[in-house]
Formats: sequence, C-alpha cells, structure tokens
Amino acid sequence: MYAITAITGQVGGATARQLLAAGKKVRGIVRDPSKAAHWEKLGVELVQGDWNDVAALTAAFEGTAGVFVMAPPNFAPAPGYPEAIAITNAFRSALDSAKPAKVVALSSVGAHRREGLGLITQCRILEDALAGIQIPHAFVRAGWFMENAQWDVPSARENGSLDAYLSPLDAKYPLVSTADIGAQIARVLGENWTDKRIIELEGPARYSSNDCAAAFSVVLNRAVTPKIVPRDSWAALFESQGTPPDRIAPRIEMLDGFNSGWIDFEGGSGVEPVRGTTTLQAAYQQLVAR
Repeated sequence: MYAITAITGQVGGATARQLLAAGKKVRGIVRDPSKAAHWEKLGVELVQGDWNDVAALTAAFEGTAGVFVMAPPNFAPAPGYPEAIAITNAFRSALDSAKPAKVVALSSVGAHRREGLGLITQCRILEDALAGIQIPHAFVRAGWFMENAQWDVPSARENGSLDAYLSPLDAKYPLVSTADIGAQIARVLGENWTDKRIIELEGPARYSSNDCAAAFSVVLNRAVTPKIVPRDSWAALFESQGTPPDRIAPRIEMLDGFNSGWIDFEGGSGVEPVRGTTTLQAAYQQLVAR
C-alpha cells in the first residue's frame, strides 16, 4: 500500500496512475471524498483529512510501503510562508508517528539554495522539515512544469501570442511534464533503498520561450509568437489578476531567479540526474486537447 497526498492534483494523480498500472494498492488523502469518487472506482482507498490534520495523516501513512508528500501549490503565499510551514510540520509529525517504509517528496529545481527562490522557498521549507527524519527519504527536484502553459493556451489559440516571462527568448530552461514526474516518483517509491536520495528531474531537452511558442505553433496549426512581458509591468499585472500587493514579491523573485541563472539544478556528487521522455510538443498536445 502506498499513500498519496494531492491525488486529485496533476502530480499526485500521475503518481497514483503509475502505481495502479503496476498493480500496487493506493491510498489517497483527500479533503472531500466526493470529489475523488473516480479514484475510488479505480480501487483507491480514500482517507478524508486536511493536510494540517496530523491525526488523519498519521492514520493514512501507517502500515504503508511508501508515502508521497508535496506542499500544495500556492502562488500567493502570506509573508513568511506560514501555510507551507504548517503543512510541512504536519507531514513531519505524521511521518515520525506512522513510520512508513519510505517517503518521497516533490521538491523543485533550485531548492538546494537558501535564498533568492521566491515561490520555490516552499519546497526548501519542505526539505528542511524532513531533514534528519529517521526513515528513508527522497526529494524529487523537478524542473518547471510544462503544464504551467495551460494558462497560455487561450492566448496562443485565439491571438497567436505567448506572454514570455522567461527571457531572453532563446535562453534554455529545465522543463518537465507532470506525467514524467509521476512516473519518477512511482519508480522511486517502488525501489529498495536506505538513507536519503536527491533526484533532479527534467525533460528530454531544455527549452526556451521560442521553443514553447514553436511547440504551440505545431499543435495549434497556426503561427504563435512569443512576446516578452516587461519586468516593470509584472507587479501591476499580477495585482490585476487578483494577487494581493503584499504577496506578489515571491513570484517575481522566482522569475528573476530563473532569468539570472540562479535557479538551476545543483548537480554534483550524490545527486541523481534523470531525464524524462515527454517532449514539450507532446505535453502541449495534451493541454490543447483538454
């Protein structure tokens, strides 16, 4: 039995599908079981509980061969990241009590850094919370999600334009699909290992904003042109999209980190570099088909 948090999300769902396809039993932790009824039909055991509920998490983690945890995506965290701190501390308490055979956590490219990460700081908090835990643990540091481009589909389809925050337009960045992330997490959960592992995961190649536009051009069968969004317009733009003014800075800091090259993989001894197989074009084909 493997316990999966965020099973209704992209990465948790991809992980669960991989485990089920391999004939493994899966337990999903969900806030509202009615929203995960399709998982129950697939044979998943659903456990109701909030991510801050240590008792529910402990019960879900007990007796398992492995647990997958991740900090829920929060693009507008409160100053000081109190939400991430509370959730990751709950994970640590539940894992300490339940003592599953192993735990795999989703982290991010750049999470080896301790400053200048912006939103990725939430992954650094998760890694710190699990540091020193007395069960085998692995961090899958994934690149920028290819599926983040879901917000770009309407503009690409209707206007033939792609807003580019990563620049210059020909600079290459580590992107990876959520399908490959789920496959990697499921693989690591099923392996026998001890102590701590760090896996750095990106796609089969690195991609630029120009490459993203070219991939959209192919799958939409129309010309799509990338357009750099001026940095001095970011704050006002994010605020117009509903982000409170005091919660904009982490997103800007993260983008600056990518554009400066500060946010990249650590590499070096003890780190396992892994390449996924899903191309950018294949991932975008799935996005436009939704």
